[in-house]
Amino acid sequence: MTICAGLDFNLLDQDLILLPQKAIYWKQEKALIAADVHLGKVGHFRKAGIAVPRDMEQTDLGELSDLIFEYKPKKLIFLGDLFHSDMNADWEWFRMWRRQFPRLQIDLIRGNHDIINDQYYHDLNIALHDELQVGPFLMLHHPLNDKALEKARGYILCGHIHPGISLTGRGRQSITIACFAFGANQAILPSFGRFTGRIAIRKRKSDRIFGVLQDKVIAIG
Repeated sequence: MTICAGLDFNLLDQDLILLPQKAIYWKQEKALIAADVHLGKVGHFRKAGIAVPRDMEQTDLGELSDLIFEYKPKKLIFLGDLFHSDMNADWEWFRMWRRQFPRLQIDLIRGNHDIINDQYYHDLNIALHDELQVGPFLMLHHPLNDKALEKARGYILCGHIHPGISLTGRGRQSITIACFAFGANQAILPSFGRFTGRIAIRKRKSDRIFGVLQDKVIAIG
């Protein structure tokens, strides 16, 4: 399968590719970075009696597989909320998926939804972190406020808020699309998972925003 072309973006002398699959490929580290996959959310809702298509998470895992086959990363970094809430049957899909890539290094920065026992991740050879420093970047789950950013040890890459940008057409119709939001000291990645919403963010003048369309990433403003 051919992956849709991403957008090349240089940040702090590091070569990144912003992907329409809502992930980043970091060339120097040969690392694929994704935030807020929320595996298990489908099972969580179905367990509560809410009808949700079963194949949503399999589609997300399939998309991760396609990116791995295309870019051949040495490591995969999840910026939190990999598995949504309590353990459920959807974990078995993830466990089978992991078996396909036994040599791939996987790091997970714990998010607020990553509440299952650590041993489940250890059994799949997934390293857990509260934060992770790699090169000039400090990987977190939650964004930092301005005061905390002043003391940060690196440029922040994070997720959590599922950022989106509102676009308005000539007929005053509007749509909110997922986006990558790069500020002066912090970047917020869009949520990778399909079964997630998005929140329109306020753009500062110094921000660089990249909207995610179906098959490409575009610079906005």
